[in-house]
Order: sequence, then structure tokens, then C-alpha cells
Amino acid sequence: MNNSLQDTLALVGRMLLAWLFVPAGFGKIAGFSGAVGYATSVGLPLPEVGVAVGLLIELVGGLLLLVGFMVRPAAVLLAFFTLVASFFFHAYWSLPADQAMMQQLMFNKNLAISGGLLAFAAFGAGRWSLDAKRQRV
Repeated sequence: MNNSLQDTLALVGRMLLAWLFVPAGFGKIAGFSGAVGYATSVGLPLPEVGVAVGLLIELVGGLLLLVGFMVRPAAVLLAFFTLVASFFFHAYWSLPADQAMMQQLMFNKNLAISGGLLAFAAFGAGRWSLDAKRQRV
């Protein structure tokens, strides 16, 4: 695969992953009390702190991913956050069968997202990123 195609795919991949996290972070700002209520309902310990930390990770991590700055640590943090959140918010194994399928799908989607993030942690942001520009200077 040529470098131009790899760089294009890396950029589009970062944009698509950021599309998940950045709006979620802004949504927690706009609906903080609702997010805390939901976190409380699933048994998240210290739900206010958890939502605030999640908001920061999603917003800052998503923006770092989008612009391609500090992508490796941002991707690791987002992958870890996504995995941990999956066990709290998509615990399909503890639900009645009629509710389990959708939550299992969401859980598996989050595993795949974490895999994509770990690929960016392993291989970097690509040439069209601030990380690449910093390395050339």
C-alpha cells in the first residue's frame, strides 16, 4: 500500500474515532446531571467524579486523536476508558434475554473500537498529523 493511501486511511480513521468521543464529551457537558443519573443507575462508584473524568477523557482524548497530537498516549487512554466503561454500561451478562442482545452488541462494538485505538497506539497517527510534523522539525 502506498504512503499516500496509508496516510489518508490513518487520517480518516482518526476522524471516525474522534466522531464517537468528541460529541460524547460535549454531551456530558450539556447533560451532566442526566449522565450522573445514568451512571448512578448502573452502579458506577462516585458517579459525579466518573462522569467528569469520562467527559475529560472523551473530549480531550478525542480532540487529540482528531488533530493527531500525542496520539499514542491518547489512544491508550481512550482504549482503556472504553473497555472499563463497557463493563459498567453494557453488562449484557446480567440482563434479561430480551435486553441482552443490544447490550452485547454495544459491548462488542466497544471491544472493536478499543482494538482500533490500540492500533493507533502501536503504529502512530500517520504522516498527516501534528505528531508527524513535530518529528520532522
